[in-house]
Amino acid sequence: MSLEPFGARLRRAMDERGPLCVGIDPHASLLADWGLGDDIAGLERFSRTVVEALAERVAVLKPQSAFFERFGSRGIAVLEKSVEEARAAGALVVMDAKRGDIGSTMAAYAETFLRKDAPLFSDALTVSPYLGYGSLKPAVELARESGAGLFVLALTSNPEGGEVQHAVRADGRNVGATMLGHLAAENADERPLGSFGAVVGATLGDLSSYDLDINGPLLAPGIGAQGATAADLAGVFGAAVRNVVPNVSRGVLRHGPDVMALRESAEGFAEEIGAAVAAA
Repeated sequence: MSLEPFGARLRRAMDERGPLCVGIDPHASLLADWGLGDDIAGLERFSRTVVEALAERVAVLKPQSAFFERFGSRGIAVLEKSVEEARAAGALVVMDAKRGDIGSTMAAYAETFLRKDAPLFSDALTVSPYLGYGSLKPAVELARESGAGLFVLALTSNPEGGEVQHAVRADGRNVGATMLGHLAAENADERPLGSFGAVVGATLGDLSSYDLDINGPLLAPGIGAQGATAADLAGVFGAAVRNVVPNVSRGVLRHGPDVMALRESAEGFAEEIGAAVAAA
């Protein structure tokens, strides 16, 4: 049987635990800051500590697949364990893999992360639509079947993204707006929240020229180390701010390996974000 749709599960988790997503990003410099080796032992200790500290408290954990993949099969094994333990503790897991391809290859990526019995099954997956939104069809279909979700790159905060996302189509809309339109269509019949979200940077400033009301979640990187604050959210996202899932990675993770310090940092961000959303 499929799970309850991701959007409904995410809405409940955000209402109960607060709208915060914390990344699990074991890059080499952060392992060093924690006093850990850039090796499997360090990776295991880092991931286990983050899950122990946060999986019972935050709504979403977002492991960055690349930082596990670089260790080969042993790194993937650590990732599988982290996903399993985080979900068992009640956190929703968004796999940050940004997959994007066509045909059977896209279908294989979808099966890797969105098939219910897959070792890396996650509640949602980040995907890239820049081979055309239609190339994501295998992932969309399997996500619906499994009760999972997608976060589609739409308006990212990296400066290079603009050359694609801001390109204007023949119909006068730019590519980023087109992706938001596709997602709104996917979510049209879902309540209380659609399962197909967009990645929209919290550092982008006023986005009032875009229709962010896609009836789906908006995964918003940029809070903390990248310079955005909870107070910025209403100005960036406007009326859609209640559906924003702010992502904080380094801002929380820099407090490790102390479990209590990680928890206190995440709770602080969650409280600030919750207050900002309530006041919007």
